[in-house]
Amino acid sequence: MMDSPDERGLELRELFFETSQELLQALNDEALKLEKKPGDEEIVRVIRRTVHTLKGDSAACGLRELSELAHQFEDALSLEGTATQAAVAEIAFAAADVFAEMIAAYHRGKKLPSTKTLNKRIADLTAAPAPGKPKRTRKSAVKTSSDKAATHRTSHRAASQWTEYENLAMIRAQAGGQDVYHVVVKIDPHCAMPIAGRQLVHNAVGVMGPILAVRPDAKSPAAAKQVEFVIASVQTAEQIAAKCRIPTITGEVVVEMLLDAASAKKPEVATESPIQQTSADMDPGPSAEIQPSTPLPSGTPAASEQAAASPMLENVLRVDAGRIDNVLNLVGELIIGKSMLQQALNEFSQRFPKELLRGKFADAMAFQARVLNDLQRSVMKIRMVPVDQLFRRFPRMVRDVARQCGREVELDISGQDTDLDKGILDAIAEPLTHLVRNAVSHGIEPAEERRKQGKNPQGIVRLNAYHQGNQVVVEVSDDGRGIDAQKIRAKAIELGMATQEEAARITESEVFDFIFRPGFSTADEVTEVSGRGVGMDVVQNVLHRLKASISVETRPGKGTTFRMKLPLTLAIIKALLFWVEQRLYAIPLNAVMEISRTFETEVHQVDNYEVLQLRNQVLPLLRLGRPVGEGDRKSKLFVLVITAGERKYGLIVDALEGEEELVIKALDDQTFSTDLVSGASILGDGRVVLILNLPAVVEHVARYRPQTGGQTNCGLLLTATDRTRLALTPAVGGQA
Repeated sequence: MMDSPDERGLELRELFFETSQELLQALNDEALKLEKKPGDEEIVRVIRRTVHTLKGDSAACGLRELSELAHQFEDALSLEGTATQAAVAEIAFAAADVFAEMIAAYHRGKKLPSTKTLNKRIADLTAAPAPGKPKRTRKSAVKTSSDKAATHRTSHRAASQWTEYENLAMIRAQAGGQDVYHVVVKIDPHCAMPIAGRQLVHNAVGVMGPILAVRPDAKSPAAAKQVEFVIASVQTAEQIAAKCRIPTITGEVVVEMLLDAASAKKPEVATESPIQQTSADMDPGPSAEIQPSTPLPSGTPAASEQAAASPMLENVLRVDAGRIDNVLNLVGELIIGKSMLQQALNEFSQRFPKELLRGKFADAMAFQARVLNDLQRSVMKIRMVPVDQLFRRFPRMVRDVARQCGREVELDISGQDTDLDKGILDAIAEPLTHLVRNAVSHGIEPAEERRKQGKNPQGIVRLNAYHQGNQVVVEVSDDGRGIDAQKIRAKAIELGMATQEEAARITESEVFDFIFRPGFSTADEVTEVSGRGVGMDVVQNVLHRLKASISVETRPGKGTTFRMKLPLTLAIIKALLFWVEQRLYAIPLNAVMEISRTFETEVHQVDNYEVLQLRNQVLPLLRLGRPVGEGDRKSKLFVLVITAGERKYGLIVDALEGEEELVIKALDDQTFSTDLVSGASILGDGRVVLILNLPAVVEHVARYRPQTGGQTNCGLLLTATDRTRLALTPAVGGQA
């Protein structure tokens, strides 16, 4: 059963909203190039092609206002001498912004933004002649004689009311040997059921050939009075009219030929179509032929022709991210099932150690585990996308922020091909935006100040991404003034975030943690770009949710680097399980550098911290359980050496359970109310294990360090309330 035109239209719109972002990004990229190379006609031609594609795609979806605005801009870019004007790049930036606002308004069903300012700028571009040149006229690649215009007068008159997509389908149907007809059927005013009558007419017309266009929309009030079709058919006009005459349903029927299949063999006829006109205006030659980015409905000659012309497109499939998430969730359930089977096999082996079936079960389990691992990796690769999808946004943003701040800044991007989970990539968009804006507004000095320091007047902001073990590292660095640790200390004291004694005692690396506190800012005044003290707080909060970490590396006068370490995925992790006070917990295995054994007598107090001397370094300790009594000072401890950012800590635990592949289950706020735990998982025997959020635990210790002697305790297991929350037994079930 074929989809209705309305369903196809909705599908086309959704696809347009997705693909249009790529067109807008391309428009921004080319405008940036044109700004660096004013007057480059090739770049202007690329911009024109992009705008032309946007125009055609929006017209195919019935977004008339956007299509007309894009057509106006395309016309202006088609005039002689346009490329030499310095204003073209600025207008392209403005057009990209307005197009983006219009697309967002269409998508959300909101009121469209005003386009008067952009219309005026485009009109000024059209009216102003280039220096030393006469007033420009549009180049016409279409040469029509009066007799040809007369032959196709009907076609031109009708083409004005059809979208560009529909016109393209008409031309291709004509090229395929079919006549194209405009059919107008009036519904009998005495018809008792006009909507049902319209459907009967639609069915009758569909028998005569493919329907290329329908007016008006079925939900329109006018749909009960009259319906218009454009169809491609090998039948005559009289045969079509006879088929449309249905007693008591239809009244007057008018059938006009729009395009004659016989004339398609003449080369000059194709140039008469408005579609071909816009193609020729763009660029002469075969490459200027329109190739809409939205696919044509299956079954039309245009669709089959496009598929034949572009066989590589058959290997590309757009899939909604939600469907991939569903598959990944099912893989996660399979992994839990594998753990249950493994647990059952272990129990079977203990009960029947001499049973011959044990070997067969073990082989089957090994085979299943191997296939399941391959399936998991395959699904994860589908979710992986290059970080270039995110990095491409920043050249335009850096340009705009630099202009606002009066800076000269160049953006250097590397590592664009590094793959990252799509969900994580979307989540770090906002933190990365704050970091890049801060690098431009706070890090890079004004050009005059840089000259006095012997630097290049143009500062450099670098974006880099690379894999490091089971993590992806994303760096934002600049060659600016660096961060003054003393200024951070003074500001923290001024804002009441630390006392004089505390500020003097903390290390330089700990000083930089104040940057991520809510309300902290070293800006002397609040501007549109910075100064409110909320940006870096957002960075920290988002990274905590992602179980990621951030570190700061700075050299005064040389620059600063913010380094984010992100997990490859948030769905399935390798974890180390351990016990604390008869409760089971887990941490990501890639955060554990080593496991050490020591005695309580080796734990010492330094500046209210518990520390351990491990080989030649002093390791700060984090204790999750209650401090031991005096009688237990000789007991042995397990210390997990973990990394958080660029620093090492020792996590004191009671006992180790082992390594396990865990499927992370998110916890809602009603089930859990602390950020010290990032999720939970279910083991093969039904037990619930909590996964600690290490960056949050470390920050909790740093922020709430005791002021008097005593163990440095993260506090998440000390109160009865937190113990109840951590147990999870009432909410999730199972033994924790």
